[in-house]
Amino acid sequence: MNLSKNTRRLDGRVALVTGASRGIGAAVAEAFAREGAHVILLARTQGALEEVDDKIRAAGGSATLLPFDLAENKKISGIGPVIAERFRRLDILVGNAGILGDLSPVAMSDPKVFDNTFKVNFFANYHLIRALDPLLRGSDAGRAIFVTSAAAHQHAPFWGAHAAAKAALERMVETYAAETAFSPLKVNIIDPGAVRTQLRAEAFPAENAEALPAPETLVERFIELASPGHTDTGRIIAAA
Repeated sequence: MNLSKNTRRLDGRVALVTGASRGIGAAVAEAFAREGAHVILLARTQGALEEVDDKIRAAGGSATLLPFDLAENKKISGIGPVIAERFRRLDILVGNAGILGDLSPVAMSDPKVFDNTFKVNFFANYHLIRALDPLLRGSDAGRAIFVTSAAAHQHAPFWGAHAAAKAALERMVETYAAETAFSPLKVNIIDPGAVRTQLRAEAFPAENAEALPAPETLVERFIELASPGHTDTGRIIAAA
């Protein structure tokens, strides 16, 4: 669906979406592009990013590919200068990329897996905030949206790594929102709930995935939070 220019809610905005090669990230990136944003697609897999880019361009949108492994936390600081040099601005950050990690008792968990889960689910977003804060604050209506999980509040057995990383993410993002509360930058968190994604399938392999909502059903919430007219900040919002 092509929207006329005067009805597009993100017209002229520049957005970075992490985990953009599939699932929620891909759906959000495509929706942002339909609403007029130029979308920077960040994920590890070049081929999958190209498929999303093809869909965006076929619908009349525009995108830039940024193949990057967010587990390489020390390299994230370089993303800010790259975006500043290429676009001179960043209006929207969607910190969507995440991994499940192992479902195992905390006392028996693999330290490497635990560490990597924190690298992707928590520290990557910390480094993105540090790298992109000047650009987001420089926007007339900067928006930062991060994706959490119900596991952060459920204390379910075997979910230690994922739950702890998402709980840490929530506290950090809420703190960042409080620190920027009197600026044009609005910072919020989305809990997508049970959605038909690869991460969900890994966590619940016996579940009937077709009975779950598709990622596309969530995009309206993301568009609302990314829009220049949105005024709430520091909220955890259930997408369903």
